[in-house]
Amino acid sequence: MQNSSNQNYEKKQLLAIDCGTQSIRALVFDISGTLIAKSQVSIDQYLQVKEGWFEQHANYFFDSLCRVCHKLWDESNIRPENISGLSITTQRATVVCLDSNGDPVRPAIVWMDQRQASRLPKLKAWWKLAFKITGVDNTVAQFITNTEVNWLKQFEPENIQKTKHYLLLSGYYNYRLTGKYKDSIGNQVGYIPFDYKRHQWAKPFDWKWQACPIEKECLPELVKVGETIGHITQSAHQQTGIPEGLPVIASAADKACETLGCGAIQPNQGQISYGTTATFNTVHSSYIEPLRYLPPYPAAMPDRFTCEYQIYRGYWMVNWFKEQFAHKEKLQANEVGTSTESLLDEQAKSIKPGAEGLILQPFWSPGVRYPGPEARGAIVGFNDTHTKAHIYRALLEGIALGLYEGKEKMQKRGHSKINELYLSGGGSQSECARQITADIFNLPVKLPKTHETSGLGAAICIAVNQGFYKDYESAVEGMCHIEKTVDPIPENVQFYAKLYKDIYRKLYNRLSPLYKTIAELV
Repeated sequence: MQNSSNQNYEKKQLLAIDCGTQSIRALVFDISGTLIAKSQVSIDQYLQVKEGWFEQHANYFFDSLCRVCHKLWDESNIRPENISGLSITTQRATVVCLDSNGDPVRPAIVWMDQRQASRLPKLKAWWKLAFKITGVDNTVAQFITNTEVNWLKQFEPENIQKTKHYLLLSGYYNYRLTGKYKDSIGNQVGYIPFDYKRHQWAKPFDWKWQACPIEKECLPELVKVGETIGHITQSAHQQTGIPEGLPVIASAADKACETLGCGAIQPNQGQISYGTTATFNTVHSSYIEPLRYLPPYPAAMPDRFTCEYQIYRGYWMVNWFKEQFAHKEKLQANEVGTSTESLLDEQAKSIKPGAEGLILQPFWSPGVRYPGPEARGAIVGFNDTHTKAHIYRALLEGIALGLYEGKEKMQKRGHSKINELYLSGGGSQSECARQITADIFNLPVKLPKTHETSGLGAAICIAVNQGFYKDYESAVEGMCHIEKTVDPIPENVQFYAKLYKDIYRKLYNRLSPLYKTIAELV
């Protein structure tokens, strides 16, 4: 499926840099989608200035990128001159404020941050009335409260006055590498005045400018997915070792790239990411809201949309469980040279579906539309036979049930049946989680050959840009490969269908009034 060209494909390699929540990785793929080199640097120094507030110095992010690149050159046989192009995919909704010289005004506010503004901008009366009539006034109020620029205006007005460039982390990386204040349309996920339907900054009269009062001149120029953002500057070359003049290609945010890297690009194909945030995604060519009044995000393909259902803390809960309850298992895992997760996985596999009546609702953090802002996590059904392994299995089941609920809602919204399922993310390495997912969704679960699907998605954008493939469809065919498939077990399918219908689906509505009362009490 490669284009005929005079280019020497054997010497062309694709460099993707993936900056996630826990690490940054430099990944080199060949044009068949094979990962031929990888380096990784941990990102484990978030500044928790208050409970629920998470920051990180912007320079730390770029220094980590420099370190991971030098590690790549030092520890692999990759020659920088053989790199054809670079694309960066990052964690979403992390905000960087720069002054007129391009220097950080303050530390970046990371996507996990939970600070909220209390002195809020006022919307025009007609917008307030429209939102009340359509029943989204609470959703809009939450958007305004969570918007970082409103918090900065209230508590750090001197910093917002200094801010001349208001960027997401992806845009900051692009600036440091190319010297240009540009960012991909595919990265625009956050509390920003972005028009998700038209893939551009909102029109001047749009309510988002009132809700997120930042000057348009402070926002980056938007570049279409797959187009060239700029080229590596001499300064960036000296700092990273990436060849000067190398093109930097627009891809998309990590979840969108992950969906593309799995090869899930049709409306009937669902993609699950078991990451820090667990998500269920489908890609569409038309604007379809995954939940009413919640927009689809830009996909890692031009002019496409990714409908996404989130469980905000997702597989973060696995780490939470490990840190809070699995101290004994951590010691045992160290003794035998394995991971704590592998040990817990083996224990969970020995427990029957349903965790002997223990059911977990995975709303450790509230949502915007569903679940509502009052939502909390819940574990119900305890008896004296339950162990830590039961809780762990209930956790895996709860996340999968929550995403299955999202899939059901998406099918209704999109009027299309999802009959293929791809699984990726760190949690996909759990054999128990794979089988649970296949059983709950009653679909064969396809596992990509590489775990680095976000990086592969970014590499696909490079491959199309550089002409190695004529379009994204042929690039997916040539670069996305399935290593194995996990089939559902019929008796488990029947059990989970009943569990979902008779119990799980009813939990939130039953518990929601109690969540609201708890919020009033505390």
